[in-house]
Amino acid sequence: MLDFTRIDYLKDGNDRQKRAYEILTKYRVFEKLKDYSPILAGTVPLEIDVKGSDLDLIFEVDLKFEQDFLDDLLFSQLMPQDVEVEYPNINGEKCITLNFMLEGFPIEVFGQNKPTTEQNAYLHMVSEYKILQEKGEKFKQKIIELKKQGIKTEPAFGMLLGLKNPYEDLLKY
Repeated sequence: MLDFTRIDYLKDGNDRQKRAYEILTKYRVFEKLKDYSPILAGTVPLEIDVKGSDLDLIFEVDLKFEQDFLDDLLFSQLMPQDVEVEYPNINGEKCITLNFMLEGFPIEVFGQNKPTTEQNAYLHMVSEYKILQEKGEKFKQKIIELKKQGIKTEPAFGMLLGLKNPYEDLLKY
């Protein structure tokens, strides 16, 4: 299995993966923000992204020190100064999200006070990776087609696998 905690696999991937690698290394995101255990999650690592798909960057952030995290993001030159910060409540936990554009890529930053390898975005990605490996290229293309129709990733997997609650069921895969 790929080591998704590192990004070097992207440099040998498809064009969007190579571009993501260039941007993430240019801004030294994983180096400058290493204290927050960054991981690139979502569709780009799985090669099931479609036009407009964002780079989902997840971080371990203790929200008691959220300003330190925001300052580090600004210092890293990853995000613009005028970005809107949101604090959604996910499964009873306060999180932090930021969305912005960086060199033509939509970026979503997500911070939660738990290790990144225990966050649902990472766990979903690992499950989806295993399913894609098992089901093959035809299945992968069906996922991409559903995504092109505007269906989110987990529901697309759920439709093809017959899952009642894909967000929960993918965690059990």
